Amino acid sequence: MGFLNVNKPLNYTSHDVVARVRRRYRDLTGSKKVGHAGTLDPLATGVLILCLGGATRLSDYVMHTTKQYRAQVTLGTVTTTYDAEGDVTETADASHITQADIETVLPQFTGDIEQLPPMYSAVKVDGKKLYDLARKGKTIERKPRSVTISELTILSWDNPTLVIDVVCSAGTYIRSLAYDIGQALGVGAYLSGLERIRSGNFHIDNAISLDTVLSDGSWHTQIISPHTALHDRPSVTLQADDIDLIRNGQFIPRPEDMLDEHVFAFSEDKELIAILTPRKHLWKPHKVFSR
Repeated sequence: MGFLNVNKPLNYTSHDVVARVRRRYRDLTGSKKVGHAGTLDPLATGVLILCLGGATRLSDYVMHTTKQYRAQVTLGTVTTTYDAEGDVTETADASHITQADIETVLPQFTGDIEQLPPMYSAVKVDGKKLYDLARKGKTIERKPRSVTISELTILSWDNPTLVIDVVCSAGTYIRSLAYDIGQALGVGAYLSGLERIRSGNFHIDNAISLDTVLSDGSWHTQIISPHTALHDRPSVTLQADDIDLIRNGQFIPRPEDMLDEHVFAFSEDKELIAILTPRKHLWKPHKVFSR
């Protein structure tokens, strides 16, 4: 059980990567339980967190974390998908746009903002995925979502190509950000390249290539334990008696000063035992992990 920080290659879906790694993990352990935490579009590269074995039950805890992206935005063109996959719908002359113009509009996209999901996205409205409707030529009203962009930095500007560094909350659509920047500048834009640099504690500098996973017999040495991946989360170390109680679904005493909604409980040898939640002066097992 653990996580694999894979540098997703271009033109692969997140599911493609999972399917290939699943075969390798099955050969190693006999288990086919492999999932991912945080989808990347086929035209995006970078950090894709894979959850192996029992760690698939931890995906929510590593998915909803701060992200960092390096985004390439091309001004003067709008596409149906807001990225290079879509059909061009609008073009405009962007030759007059300067870096000073860009620096003027970027502050409106930092902080807590409302963002409209693109039609070509997996968001569901009335039980239907937006991209299914978009492929039928339909456009429907979408509700804005609250996201946080804590940092937005220009890395380079070579008209019409802008490269920015984005630090943001989970759920932020970088394609929508590219589109919105283009609208604010009055010339349109689309996302022409994207690399996820960081997702929570997982960084591109420590990512393993998919080729390595598929061809290197020692790839499994790169599996990251829950204890390492969750090192910054509230945690406790349990003694053997409490471990037995938790694994039998019983409550155990909780220190009064620990009021966190979720606490990760480990054994002395750093094995993840359970996720605990407070219940008055006790801890209740929320998720229990097998040996």
